Amino acid sequence: MPSDASHLPCPCGRTQGRAALAYADCCGRYIGHWDDCPAPDAESLMRSRYTAFVREDGAYLLATWDAAHRPASIDFDPGTRWLGLEVRAHRTAGEDRAEVEFVARQRGPGGRAHRLHETSRFVRTGGRWYYVDGDLR
Repeated sequence: MPSDASHLPCPCGRTQGRAALAYADCCGRYIGHWDDCPAPDAESLMRSRYTAFVREDGAYLLATWDAAHRPASIDFDPGTRWLGLEVRAHRTAGEDRAEVEFVARQRGPGGRAHRLHETSRFVRTGGRWYYVDGDLR
């Protein structure tokens, strides 16, 4: 997403009232400023990771993945179009652990639609939230 598009609605779909938040005011502040502005909670991190998948930002995805579970690299499927995100639940599991249940919709090459329904686990280490793993439904 070019910098001049930072005023467009954030791909994660977060709203304030009825208005969609702009990318710069939502996930962009975490993705573009990882060192200075980490996501404040597991749901915000999950939303920013969804947005990073939309933008194919592998560096951000790897940086926000718990080191014990992080893959060596991330491959993006060419022609995948992300269609939307629905956060169904956000639960804390202690001071430094949380879960987020979500459904992400995408359309792959050839036009086939797919829904990714996952309950993701997150851990906070050194004041930052990291994605650990998830269970698909």
